[in-house]
Amino acid sequence: MAGTGAQASHAAAMAQQRSSQACPGVCRPVWRRRWDGRTACDRADTGGTVMTLRKIMPMWRRVSGLLLGLVLAFPLLAFGQARDYPTRPVRLIAPFPPAGPTDVLARAIGVKLTEYWGQQVIVDNRPGAGGNIGTELAARAAPDGYTLVMGTIATHAINESLYTNLPFSAQKDFVPVALAAQTPSLVVLHPSVAAKTFGEFIALAKAKPRGLNYAHAGVGTLGHLSMELLTMQSGVQVNHIPYKGTGPALVDTISGQTAFMITSALTAAPHVRNARLRAIAITSAKRSAAWPDIPTVAESGYPNYLAVGWAGVFAPARVPRTLPARLNADINRALASPDTRDRLLASGSEPGSLTSDEFGAFVRAEIARWGQVIRAAAIKPE
Repeated sequence: MAGTGAQASHAAAMAQQRSSQACPGVCRPVWRRRWDGRTACDRADTGGTVMTLRKIMPMWRRVSGLLLGLVLAFPLLAFGQARDYPTRPVRLIAPFPPAGPTDVLARAIGVKLTEYWGQQVIVDNRPGAGGNIGTELAARAAPDGYTLVMGTIATHAINESLYTNLPFSAQKDFVPVALAAQTPSLVVLHPSVAAKTFGEFIALAKAKPRGLNYAHAGVGTLGHLSMELLTMQSGVQVNHIPYKGTGPALVDTISGQTAFMITSALTAAPHVRNARLRAIAITSAKRSAAWPDIPTVAESGYPNYLAVGWAGVFAPARVPRTLPARLNADINRALASPDTRDRLLASGSEPGSLTSDEFGAFVRAEIARWGQVIRAAAIKPE
């Protein structure tokens, strides 16, 4: 009997302990759910203040409703920004010196956009480091659409693989907006070179391995990579002579210090027309309307050869979602205007007309293609 009484007393004490743990005067939550979603205790200890979950849950619903409303409002806000854009002047960074082809193209587009928008488009030249200085400035700008950059094959394709410590990523830090223009290069020889056609030039180069010198504007420039690509496809061996810019390289080719170069049709045009240089091929996929009598490298025996310079407008990443399409439509309208289009075609350039998504795919393909050339030729910047 004594044992039974002791057991009963012990059981009663344990029950009282469980009761006190389950719901003390200011109880902590017991997270055992009932059918209506409340806890068994239905109270929470909030640092000395007793608050029922019936009060907490409506408050949480109000907060979550407010957050959901903000999330749903963001697309409408972005749409409104794109519709009303721009409400102040827009800066278009040209990461190369004034009067160069990138600057000229930026200004031609800027004039038209100023006309369409009623807001000034200010071309801001920020040259240096192969275009990387101005491009980095654009990457760090506020993503509101009021800073854009005229990127090129160098800044947004070649440099991605050429430099190991770029302060920006062409793919992660930018949104492709519009392809402005594509400009092929010409393979030009000094008149003393004993080759009148591209085929004769290749035969001469193969007959004299390392016997011809060619000039280019610097290691990793399009002129350099264009010849490396041709070397890979044709098997010729020539000596590359790097210069600090297209100007000095062109001067030495005209004077005969170097035998040939591959350079922009814009740059070579006046010297070809004055017979100071002989153009034997163009690097585009098809013949240019400005140079209909000059065959392409592709039709001259190397069907996979393509080396075309290009420039296009980019915006910093995270701009309002609908803004790139709005910008793309206005830039393509500017490029399609008769005066701008005729000027570009006359200089040997092809005006762009891609959508922003198509331009993005184009840029990714260019990064991959020139990256392969850079890695295969083990090219390092000097």
